[in-house]
Amino acid sequence: MIKFSVIGAGSWGSAMAYYLGKLGFTTKLWVREDEVLADLLQTGVNHTFLPGFDFPPTVSFYKSLAETVAGTEVVFIAVPSQFCRQIYLRLEENLNRGQILISLTKGLEQKTLKRMTEVMEEVFPASKKLKIGVLSGPSFAREVAAGHPTALVLASKDSGLTKDLQETISSLQLRIYTSTDVVGVELGGAVKNIIAIAAGISVGLGYGHNSRATLITRGLVEIIRLGLTLGAKRETFYGLAGLGDLVLTCTSELSRNYRVGLELTRGKSLRQILSEMKMVAEGVRNTLTVNKLAAQKKVEMPICHQVYEMLYKGKPAHKSLEELMSRSLKEEKV
Repeated sequence: MIKFSVIGAGSWGSAMAYYLGKLGFTTKLWVREDEVLADLLQTGVNHTFLPGFDFPPTVSFYKSLAETVAGTEVVFIAVPSQFCRQIYLRLEENLNRGQILISLTKGLEQKTLKRMTEVMEEVFPASKKLKIGVLSGPSFAREVAAGHPTALVLASKDSGLTKDLQETISSLQLRIYTSTDVVGVELGGAVKNIIAIAAGISVGLGYGHNSRATLITRGLVEIIRLGLTLGAKRETFYGLAGLGDLVLTCTSELSRNYRVGLELTRGKSLRQILSEMKMVAEGVRNTLTVNKLAAQKKVEMPICHQVYEMLYKGKPAHKSLEELMSRSLKEEKV
């Protein structure tokens, strides 16, 4: 039976390892934090990032990256974007020829503005013939671990990879769709986090469903604009990695990015909000990278721009709303 590795024991990495283990697959989970590893080895529960779930005996826990990926065919990487390159560099010498690497990260690299699979292709030597893909879509970690029906999209340039892995890990709880649009799937996952911050701000200001529906709809337009400019397929953004993930993260306090927006309206500084969070809210860094990328490509993204102004320039939320609502009137185009 195929063996799996999961790099990163945050909520999503832990949930993926838990899910694979419950399916009966031998799964190795790499844990960065010493206290989390000690907790897992002693109790079999990740009380920090995935409390309430006892890992099955098919899942084992490691501190060594080399030991984690040794003897496994598929490696899922669930690491925040700012740490990905250094993890890839550490992994490189330990990977076997032909291993499958699947990114679970929803963000862009801050310095280069590259997607995670682009960083992988840059770091990993072509001689190893590694197979690279990304798995994304609407997926709160706790709900996946709890077995709530969930659907995700697996994208790769290698259609054989996606079909084989789709058949291997799909179940009654998790349905996998395939795609060849790696650009669209990765961008959808990154940009939706920024719109989620805007949605949290809107709700925190006391605005209702009309406002949130507007943000989701026009936010999707911004995602599509950037995606098409970078070569993505329009239809990808109407699917799980686009609209599906956007709706999820804009409508629930389980979303870390939504909560960032909500807490900003309660008088907390961004620094304070982030210091109180155990897990990374990718949308905060994505706001920087996506706005830089939009400026570089000359793509108009007014909602993302106003989130940047609020997070990093201290602009009052009501002023950002006023600017959004007073923009020149035009025909709706999607």
